Amino acid sequence: MTEMQKLRAPVGRRELLLGGAASLAATALPAPAIARGFGDFRMLSLTNWRTEEKVTCVYWADGAYIPEAMNAFNYILRDWRQEVVATIDPSVIDILARTQGKLGSDEPFEIVSGFRTATTNNTLRRRGRGVAKKSYHTRAMAVDIAMKTRSVRQIAAAGEAVNRGGVGRYSRSEFVHLDSGPLRTWGR
Repeated sequence: MTEMQKLRAPVGRRELLLGGAASLAATALPAPAIARGFGDFRMLSLTNWRTEEKVTCVYWADGAYIPEAMNAFNYILRDWRQEVVATIDPSVIDILARTQGKLGSDEPFEIVSGFRTATTNNTLRRRGRGVAKKSYHTRAMAVDIAMKTRSVRQIAAAGEAVNRGGVGRYSRSEFVHLDSGPLRTWGR
């Protein structure tokens, strides 16, 4: 069967919702197409400009996380310096999706930093300021993000409106930190 034939082959509900998220070049159907007839769902779009990987998919449907989609997010949010994949806290994925929704955009978040091994975190601490010794990144509970069409102020305001976890503004470096730790904000 050719690649084109595979694309035309009938797909099951799970594959339709997932939109091919097991591959990093995943693309889901537009949200209105999914919403008509498939119930409650959550969708997120991420891109890692360092590795040129992209994931856009429905990751939660009808009350359950979709393992293949979560694995795709675990992979794209890995410590690319050490090539270590961790299981990202699903709450972080939910916070990202809700923040993206509050921005009213389907533009992918650009990943600045996802999971970090202790080795990577310590290296970054030695190189500069602003890297916590006990970072939520090392626990797979944090992501630093940016968007081409939104400012740090806009992304942080949307993150704060979600009312979950930590939101840090890093205006000089042009990114926002979101985590699933205690509710708090910092930066400008």
